[in-house]
Amino acid sequence: MKKLILLMGCTLFIMVYSCSNHGFEPVTKNTEKQQQVKNKQTKNKKETEVIKGTEQGKPQYRINPNDWSIEPISKANRKIVLITIDDVPDKHAVEMAGLLKALGVPAIFFVNGHFIDSPEGRAKLRHISQMGFAIGNHTYHHTNLKELSELEQYNEIVTLNNEIEKITGDRPKFFRAPFGVNTPYSRKIAAQEKMAIMNWTYGYDWEPAYQNKTALTSIMVNSPYLTRGANLLMHDRPWTKEALPDIIAGLKKKGYGFVDPALIEVPS
Repeated sequence: MKKLILLMGCTLFIMVYSCSNHGFEPVTKNTEKQQQVKNKQTKNKKETEVIKGTEQGKPQYRINPNDWSIEPISKANRKIVLITIDDVPDKHAVEMAGLLKALGVPAIFFVNGHFIDSPEGRAKLRHISQMGFAIGNHTYHHTNLKELSELEQYNEIVTLNNEIEKITGDRPKFFRAPFGVNTPYSRKIAAQEKMAIMNWTYGYDWEPAYQNKTALTSIMVNSPYLTRGANLLMHDRPWTKEALPDIIAGLKKKGYGFVDPALIEVPS
């Protein structure tokens, strides 16, 4: 009987030793490893659902074509403003994007095509896009569209979209005509390109009286046109870059949030 028990014990030891040498792990450790894999899969699934939900979710805001403000849809926060920067990427757009990124403020950067004719300009635009900012179309040469033929208008808009897509991988979803002057044909092209037309509520940085940090900050934060949904126009200018952090701080102090362009309704 003792020999039988001893034989059985040896056999069991050999089986366990053999299994361990073939890469098998104890059941308890295997269970822990499986749970870790399961947890990782669950986490990845949740992250995917968040991304998917954001991409496929309904817009929370729309553009009011009567005054170009940003209106909430349903229960979205009403006390918001939209930050937009025109005439990029000239000399200060990348730094302005960096400032906004550090402050956690989204914005649309509207591109002039002649600024991306050089490798340096293309690199600047790519950098702004990679920081997560929306890129808009501000035409190739910033010419009044009413002074152009339909073919010229087409080239101003569509050629720029093609170039932006080559650089960033995405076509613009927003169109802003130079000087805010749209034509029936430019509206048609914007619709074909699935871009929302967007002008602005107010802006001041092109006026001589506001081409300094203090004056520009004060008027942007205290403008009589600052209301819920205001669409703020600024440009790639040195004084605007200098004023930008204080403008954002002033708007925040007044309780305004900053709408993410990805949440704004565009043609589909």
